[in-house]
Amino acid sequence: MNEIQNKLFSLKDEKYAEFQAKLTPSVERDFFIGVRNPDVRAYAKEIKNTKQAEDFLNALPHKYYEENMLHTMLLNEEKDFAQCIERVERFLPYIDNWAVCDCLSPKAFKRNKTPLEQKAYEWCKSKHTYTCRFGIKTFMSHFLDNDFKPEQMNFISKIKSDEYYINMMISWYFATALAKQWNDAIKYFEKPCMQKFCHNKSLQKAIESYRITPEQKEYIRTLKIK
Repeated sequence: MNEIQNKLFSLKDEKYAEFQAKLTPSVERDFFIGVRNPDVRAYAKEIKNTKQAEDFLNALPHKYYEENMLHTMLLNEEKDFAQCIERVERFLPYIDNWAVCDCLSPKAFKRNKTPLEQKAYEWCKSKHTYTCRFGIKTFMSHFLDNDFKPEQMNFISKIKSDEYYINMMISWYFATALAKQWNDAIKYFEKPCMQKFCHNKSLQKAIESYRITPEQKEYIRTLKIK
């Protein structure tokens, strides 16, 4: 075992490994050590900007779920946009579960919206499930406020997939869009254009959201596809 694996194993919790494995069925149980995210995050902050971290980021693929989570949390600390994008794109093909995918949220993204938007479009077009999911998540996280454009929403509404984890992210995007960009988002439900699963799951998530008003919830209940 290398030094980083030794450190992660020193933090293991077998019961937590069992719990996490059940939440992440796309990863076999043997590849969970059982380290809680706050501990992985603390370790990432401890080793960031060191040669050890640099070597680790270059050592793909990793074996364990927690190694991939550590990789994600190191990327989240990146502040140089160009280097961050290079490293993210090197890592994306190795992501094999929703949890690692959704944890990836680099600080560098917040200040570079124009080039990030172009990259998000590219990621959404990927045939790799978690690269596509990450692209949709990027639009949800960074482009539903001041940087929102209606054409972004239109693009995502046209993504068609048989992949559960892509369709769940589309649903999450539109549920968030109903909270943040109601006037644009509601049109996609008044004149349905998405797959039935995405349409109904988006509405379900919106109804469960505290950011949607009672009046809005009452209305969107009438828009479910039966």
